[in-house]
Amino acid sequence: MNPQPRVRVAVITGASSGIGEATTRALARDGYRVALLARRADHIEAIASEIGGGAVAVEADVTDRDSLQAVAGRVQNELGGADVLVNNAGLMLLGPFSSELRNDYRRMIETNLIGAITATEVFLDQLRDGGGDLVNVSSVAGRTARPRSAVYAATKWGMGGWSESLRQELQPDVRVTLIEPGAVATELTSHITDQATKETTEQFVKEVAIAPDEVAEVIAFALSRPRNVTLNEILSGRPRRPDEGDPHCPARREGLHPILSLSSN
Repeated sequence: MNPQPRVRVAVITGASSGIGEATTRALARDGYRVALLARRADHIEAIASEIGGGAVAVEADVTDRDSLQAVAGRVQNELGGADVLVNNAGLMLLGPFSSELRNDYRRMIETNLIGAITATEVFLDQLRDGGGDLVNVSSVAGRTARPRSAVYAATKWGMGGWSESLRQELQPDVRVTLIEPGAVATELTSHITDQATKETTEQFVKEVAIAPDEVAEVIAFALSRPRNVTLNEILSGRPRRPDEGDPHCPARREGLHPILSLSSN
């Protein structure tokens, strides 16, 4: 009698809302056991309870390596290790470049870029053991920088370069996929500290955003491909007219259409 295959395990950072929450639910529907990581324990505990099926909620901060190491140990001991890591935790603190916003810049760099790098470094051995997948959630701002998004765009351009280098280094043992959504209807805009930029960006997002579920479906699709196929880079958003929206918003693009880069291992 053949033994039952082990259920694949997905670890999602920033799982308390938005793309992270939607991805957690999508992967759970696809049969994954999911580990939800976020700072807001009450949010992820409620989501894990709704999902059931052995979902695990773990309070963690991607800027704290000790926190991530503790999570990795728990995932290994309780779930048998991670097969998928989705680096989704992030901040979008837009505003004019000035000394007044220097704390915002540091927070974005430490969360968006260093946090993803640290989480990957901590979970890398588990991913290699399982023939795993690394999914890095970036942004269209990693392709086109606009006024008032300088440091945010820098973190996303950094995510792109880092992901491409890892793709070449880690495959075929670990597949690396970069997701670059346009505007998405999440709570990211609510954290912007510059009031004028916040109002402009909230209005723009309200007009053109896609739902987090749509991004989650793209991630689930990428993970479902045969192991000899890698969807390296996926740029997605709602197609629209070149003259539509705020020209200063980082999500503005000239008629953005889905772009897919793929390779075989």
